[in-house]
Amino acid sequence: MLNSGILNPQLLSLLARVRHTNTLVIADRGFPFWPQLETVDLSLVDNVPTVLQVLNAIRGNFHVAGAFMAREFKKENDAVTRERFDRALAGVPVNFEPHRKFKLRVPTAIGLVRTGDTIQYANLILISG
Repeated sequence: MLNSGILNPQLLSLLARVRHTNTLVIADRGFPFWPQLETVDLSLVDNVPTVLQVLNAIRGNFHVAGAFMAREFKKENDAVTRERFDRALAGVPVNFEPHRKFKLRVPTAIGLVRTGDTIQYANLILISG
């Protein structure tokens, strides 16, 4: 029985299948559903868990070589929120692009992790290193 680290079996299975240069999406509660994309839905209630909580949980065993975020994230969120994401992604090159372009990348991901996050445009596409 697992007693530390990620305990969710679906999330563990998804993470085990991400290989070098593959992508993984961590999304907020309102992010669109893609029927063809495996989705691990961790949402419980508003802001449980958050995108940053999931990111922090997986970073110990997941090498993030890069990330994509919607450019709108910077415009729609305050400095404190932007700083929290900057700290969580420390050392990771982040490419900000229009949300429309960001969503075009989603179908090529290995999977999507849905959270309960309510932060505007708090979605991440992580590139595995």
